Amino acid sequence: MAKQLNLIGGNQIIPTALHTEMEQSYLEYAMSVIVGRALPDVRDGLKPVHRRILYAMHELGLTPDRPFRKCARVVGDVLGKYHPHGDQAVYDALVRMVQEFSSRYPLLSGHGNFGSLDNDPPAAMRYTETRLAAIAHDSLLSNIGEATVDFVDNFDNSQQEPVVLPAQLPLLLLNGCSGIAVGMATNIPPHNLGEVVDGLIKLIDKPDLPDEKLWELIPGPDFPTGGEIIDGEGIRDAYRTGRGTIRVRGVVNVEHLNLGKRKRDRTALVVTEFPFQVNKAGWIEKVAELVNAGRIEGIADIRDESDRTGVRVVIELKRDASPDHVLGQLYHQTALQSNFGTIMLALVNNKPCQLSLRELLENFLSFREETLTRQYTHQLEVARKRLHIAEGLLAALNHLDAVIDILRNAPDGSTAKAQLQVQLGISEEQGDSILAMPMRRLTGLERQKLEAEVNDLREEITHLDTLLSDRHELLKALKKELRSLKKRYGNERRTRIISPSTTETSPSPSKSKAKGNQGDAAPVAKPPTAPPDSAILEITRQGSVYWTPEATNEKGNKNKDFVVFRSPLHTEQSLITITDAGKAYSLKTESIPPMYQKQNTSLNKVLQGIPAKTEETPLSHLPLPEKDVILLTQQGRIKRLATADIASIGNRGLSLVKLKERDRVVDLCLTTEDQNFLLATSGGRILRFLVNDQQIPQMGRTAQGNLATRLRQQEEAVGCVSLSGEASILLVSQLGYAKRIPVSTIRRGSRNDIGTQCLQFTSISDRVVGMVAAETETKVVKLLSDQGRVFSLTMKDVAIWGKDGVGDRAVNLKAEETITQVIPIVEI
Repeated sequence: MAKQLNLIGGNQIIPTALHTEMEQSYLEYAMSVIVGRALPDVRDGLKPVHRRILYAMHELGLTPDRPFRKCARVVGDVLGKYHPHGDQAVYDALVRMVQEFSSRYPLLSGHGNFGSLDNDPPAAMRYTETRLAAIAHDSLLSNIGEATVDFVDNFDNSQQEPVVLPAQLPLLLLNGCSGIAVGMATNIPPHNLGEVVDGLIKLIDKPDLPDEKLWELIPGPDFPTGGEIIDGEGIRDAYRTGRGTIRVRGVVNVEHLNLGKRKRDRTALVVTEFPFQVNKAGWIEKVAELVNAGRIEGIADIRDESDRTGVRVVIELKRDASPDHVLGQLYHQTALQSNFGTIMLALVNNKPCQLSLRELLENFLSFREETLTRQYTHQLEVARKRLHIAEGLLAALNHLDAVIDILRNAPDGSTAKAQLQVQLGISEEQGDSILAMPMRRLTGLERQKLEAEVNDLREEITHLDTLLSDRHELLKALKKELRSLKKRYGNERRTRIISPSTTETSPSPSKSKAKGNQGDAAPVAKPPTAPPDSAILEITRQGSVYWTPEATNEKGNKNKDFVVFRSPLHTEQSLITITDAGKAYSLKTESIPPMYQKQNTSLNKVLQGIPAKTEETPLSHLPLPEKDVILLTQQGRIKRLATADIASIGNRGLSLVKLKERDRVVDLCLTTEDQNFLLATSGGRILRFLVNDQQIPQMGRTAQGNLATRLRQQEEAVGCVSLSGEASILLVSQLGYAKRIPVSTIRRGSRNDIGTQCLQFTSISDRVVGMVAAETETKVVKLLSDQGRVFSLTMKDVAIWGKDGVGDRAVNLKAEETITQVIPIVEI
């Protein structure tokens, strides 16, 4: 028998118990999955695959201002350089960062099919294109480098990759995260950027801020698909301990459908928002199965009318069904009401930790302070090195004759450098820079530039020294950075948070009575208090809507907010809102909450049919008009609509005018025959003519309207009014000049006239920004500046001028501050 080879030697065998080896090996495997795949880092809120995708795209130069590139190219780079796993895993992670219904603030932009709420699969990576979104580029990658964060070798030591990205926002809270590791899982809900930034700034100012005060600033999650959170206790549990259950409902409205001639109207439940991560198509299929099985009663038909403007699932009810009863069954038996199990688990120093809301924010602030310190330290070193070189160049220019003499007589560069160091008292680096200086640096203009650079560098060094030596100044810079990001990327909350005692889930009153036993239906809560007969409806500029028992001096919930419309509230009255897109929407007065709930209710929530995601801006709120309406567009077109054309606003709003490309509605007014119609342009011209069928005929809703006047280059229409009698108008300019002008002093012309120059300017950069009817001395308008300031202006405080003159300075503006908008306060 052959002698067996002794490869390891008799004394090198280490006896190990099997269970000990299994425990150790499994633990190492588990930690590898936890740290390397499944859990996000508390600092930048990213898992390794997401971090590698973003960094690879940064290296490819796929910035928001560059063209889109194929996703296959991005996936290939990520696999080849940083993430040696399956290509489908990388592409799936990339897709989720593009989907607006998955991420509250998507980090990537995409072209092509990236899936839908119906759980449709995305197109293959060879068909789709992507690039970095602006928020990812600005808040994650703008300051990346070895000076700000640590880098490590990739899997084959051929590349360097960042351990963490220098995040300027806590993306772990903003976009949330979900992941299943070995023996643990994380499920963090997304939040609103503005609220999180407010909470961070408050924690910076008051580190010992009580949890209850912090929760007031960050009241709860804000899901990308909207919905309603109906129980605040789950939020408080999650924020206090890092674990809790949050109950979320979809948003449902009751509509009365007109099915046409010879058919009776039907009542329908219309779902416009689903809970987060609910598959819309799967939910519809589930409802159909329950109806066919007899477990849900009262539904006649269900159809999906969703389109690019938003979600709309119509559930048509049987004639004798109660909407409240059917809605209760849907909440009870389907995912229209579901629980979001929150587990705020993240990696802290590469260890999985369950964190409270405060701990998440404090960990981010600690990381950001460290990152800023490293960044400013690096900038200081660079500035000092550059100042050292610039001072050497300036010394050479100040002793130019001696430098030229040395260079002329030196046998070589080394000798010249040594003599320059001795005679000018400069360093070796300064000597090298002098020898490399081009001849053009000897001119006087270059000398001035060099002196200016030296002064700027000294100021920068002083500023950076202050930031690094004074923590208070460093935190001020951090707060300024957070406010800037909030201004650029913050938006309104999409998810409403409703206390169980004040839930408004009864979508609309129903006159039909339910038949049969309703004991299994989930209870549907009613509003806590019905508006009294004397209730006043108030709408603020930023879109808060509510009723009060009587008129107030309510200024809104911020300095920039104020009441723009006030009217008696009657649930049977018809109110409409007209937007700059030329569309009219009906205002659902029965859905308007009392004043103390105004912070949770935006105008879009009570407008019938307005898309959930829209860029339309409300221009005017008014009762269903008994007069004709004239619309004015930015390109100078006017259109007159009869009252009958506006009376029948459908479930998706009503289009009032067909706009050309890049045109929008800038103003509107109510009018009758033989009133004076006045149109103002930014160039200070006013066109006045009578309202009649010859000058401005009534048109249908699909018409574009007539061109009122020819606009000059860079000129646009800014306002219109319709007046009778001896009224006057108010003109306001961009630089804060204002004057009142009697209508009678303005020449009457006709459509297509050039009009009358009614405001002269003190500066060629000035322009008219608004025109308002000045019917009474007590009428008030609000002036908004580009720096966010709000000014009140009463008509009696503005002098009456003729058509000549610049007017009076109505408000004191700061340097480079301008007026951008003139808003009249409407009271009915």
